[in-house]
Amino acid sequence: MAKTAPINMRVEPSQHALLTKAAQVLNKDRSVFILDVACREAENVLLDQRFFQLDNEALTAFNAALDAPAPNNIKLKSLLANPLPWG
Repeated sequence: MAKTAPINMRVEPSQHALLTKAAQVLNKDRSVFILDVACREAENVLLDQRFFQLDNEALTAFNAALDAPAPNNIKLKSLLANPLPWG
């Protein structure tokens, strides 16, 4: 098993109770619940980044990919030709 590193934090009693109750609802240990939720949110934060940097070579390749015509995808065209199920 990989080494683990502790994360310690102080919380208000009401926060402690809230986290405990939510963990119980999911039949999870409070620490596991907190770690699951924190990691999920951390992934969302990282995936939501809109700014990224590329060197000149990567930027040229990125722009070329954006400028290239879309490949002929018959299945996608068929899917988009169907009426929307919600409208």
